[in-house]
Amino acid sequence: MVALKSASEIDLFLRKAPAGAALVLIFGTDDGLVAERGRALVKAATGGVDDPFLLVKLSGSDLVGDAARLADEAFTMPMFGGRRVVWLREPGRANVAGALEPLFEAADLPSLVVVEAGDIKKGTGLRKLFEEHPRAVAIECRADDAQALERLIEEELKRAGLTIDPDARDALEAQLGADRMASRGEVAKLCLYAHGRGRVTLDDVAAIVGDASAFAVDELVDAVAGGDLDTADMVQWKLEKSGTPAHVAGLMVIRHFHALSRMRAEVDAGQRTESVVEGQRPPIFFKRRPATIRQLGIWTQSRIDRALGLLDQAMLQSRLKPPGLGSAALSDTFLQIARAARAARR
Repeated sequence: MVALKSASEIDLFLRKAPAGAALVLIFGTDDGLVAERGRALVKAATGGVDDPFLLVKLSGSDLVGDAARLADEAFTMPMFGGRRVVWLREPGRANVAGALEPLFEAADLPSLVVVEAGDIKKGTGLRKLFEEHPRAVAIECRADDAQALERLIEEELKRAGLTIDPDARDALEAQLGADRMASRGEVAKLCLYAHGRGRVTLDDVAAIVGDASAFAVDELVDAVAGGDLDTADMVQWKLEKSGTPAHVAGLMVIRHFHALSRMRAEVDAGQRTESVVEGQRPPIFFKRRPATIRQLGIWTQSRIDRALGLLDQAMLQSRLKPPGLGSAALSDTFLQIARAARAARR
């Protein structure tokens, strides 16, 4: 049917839950945004009523050994009328495509089927199935850009009756973006901290937003991109001990290299490195700007492209392998990229 891309058309679709869409895939690298959009669509379709006759929640484990259950639930008519919603989350290793096959082949589907998934390459797997089917919709969820972060911050501030100082906003935006759910939680926590004072200051952001592990991820990002192997190794150990998932660090490193790629293009077009770094949106936290300027002196576009290729492969391995081995794949890649940066500094 369609692959929805713009934030405005996605938001409209999630609010309306159109009857013409029977199969909806919500997927992408931002797990929090996937979950938030899934909840919004299900709420719109059910009217917010958690009725077991209208809403069926499934996971991949429910389909292992019983792939027909998804179709059975989707073709079941609600006892008291209304539109039934079948919500499949955490598909894991289940053969979801096979379980969906009867639904794609059906001439009419009485239920709305919502499937949540991780990142899927264009033209492959579930993404290909949903984007090519006339009654299906695919919604991709990537890390929030500057405009999305600004909207999120404004929503939470307005709800709390607060304003925010410009420098506090810059610092806040610099700490958000990899995961929508985590970002919204951080802003809500900040609003609670500043409740009753009317405005949020830079001191509030420094005191509340992000814990030690969040700042350690920034330290890891700069160590990897800057060629500091000792720091990269040490910070990875700290993150592991703090319980920070390896894929979160991986997403942040990927996000940083995409930012370096955009900045590299601007510098190659003739702009001053310092001006490019200072003009980024969302802004780079002022304490990290000198490190970013140094990194742009190391990373050419071709080197950035190679690093992103390695990171994409490592993220894929981290999802396919058991947790320990997946983390090791990312760790090895971080150190490989840091070695390349160190060699380029010489």
